[in-house]
Amino acid sequence: QVQLVESGGGLVQAGDSLRLSCAASGRTFNSYVMGWFRQAPGKERKFVAIINRSGANTYYTDSVKGRFTISRVNAKNTVYLQMNNLKPEDTAVYYCASSTTVAGLADFRPADFRSWGQGTQVTVSS
Repeated sequence: QVQLVESGGGLVQAGDSLRLSCAASGRTFNSYVMGWFRQAPGKERKFVAIINRSGANTYYTDSVKGRFTISRVNAKNTVYLQMNNLKPEDTAVYYCASSTTVAGLADFRPADFRSWGQGTQVTVSS
């Protein structure tokens, strides 16, 4: 039903910035809580950031606080992840995901996210 397509990844040096985009299909984008996750080689997929339906509230994993910003433009069916001061440990495939069931942002469950994009590679060299 919901199709998500990430873009904006690439190869950068430590300290550089990237902005990832996730475009969603459909006409009910503002009914979805949106999240960003990442997966490094050989590791499990981890939560990065989440944003509520209106875009007024956000929540981040500690390792990216102060460096990453999640935002959305509902009129464009798009969620963004601005990544500043990138570090080699940020290297991963980044995925966006949508949920219709999340209530409080800090209380989400992995099962709440049922639609996922294909991912975009972010590589940060030292």
